[in-house]
Parts: sequence; structure tokens; C-alpha cells
Amino acid sequence: MKKPVPVESASARIDEKIIELGDWRGKMLAFVRALIHAADPEIVEEWKWMGTPVFSHGGIVCTAETYKNHVKLTFAKGAALPDPSGLFNSSLDGNVRRAIDIHEGDKVSEAALKTLIRAAVALNLKDKSKPKPRRAPAPGSRPAVGG
Repeated sequence: MKKPVPVESASARIDEKIIELGDWRGKMLAFVRALIHAADPEIVEEWKWMGTPVFSHGGIVCTAETYKNHVKLTFAKGAALPDPSGLFNSSLDGNVRRAIDIHEGDKVSEAALKTLIRAAVALNLKDKSKPKPRRAPAPGSRPAVGG
């Protein structure tokens, strides 16, 4: 099992990624990163899946991937989030995730993105506070003897 990248190292890697991109994608990644932290100062930065910035609080809130023609913010539980501003424009057919593809020149509503981040964190924390359902014993199995 791979060890997670320490938070300080993950943040440094995201800094490096922004510099390495050196174009509008780096600027956009820096911009959305700042908005994510403004929306929730308790967000933790992680570096997963061979180079993907991940923003978490009580679970994954979103990832920030950079591609040749766009920056993609993928919300882990996006299908369960309200999106009254219509930010989600990608991965709309899935049952769990939703994404925002940002192309060069696109304007991102700061207020709408912050609202979405806060809703994602609230959903993560709500899910964390729920007790896990206990599974019924398999038919024919004997109950565990504890002591």
C-alpha cells in the first residue's frame, strides 16, 4: 500500500505544478485553489493518483486536474450537491461525481464556487456523523462470541 504524501509535501507539489504549467491553466489552478481555501480554511491538500491535486475535508471535496485545453474540478459527491448556479458542465450522466470544465477565458463565479465547496464539505461531514449500518449475519452463521 502506498503511503499518502504528507500535507506539506502535497502543497509544495501543487505549488510546483502551478509554476510548471506556466500558462493560463496554472493561473486558473492557483485561482480555484485560493477560492477553495477561502470557502473552507480547514481544507487539506493532498497529492494522489500520480499527480492529482486533491482537496479534502471529511473526505474528498474535489480534485483539480489540468489538461491541454481545460482545468477540471471533479466533485467526488457532486451528484448529491445542489447546483443552482449551473456550474457543473461535465460528467453530468454519472450517479456520483460531477465536474466543472474551465476553458481559457471562462469566468468562474467566485460566490457560486465557494457555495458549492461549502455544500460538499457539509455533505462529507454529515456522512461522517452517520453511524455505519450494521450488516445482518449471513444465514447459517453463528453469532460472534465476545467477552
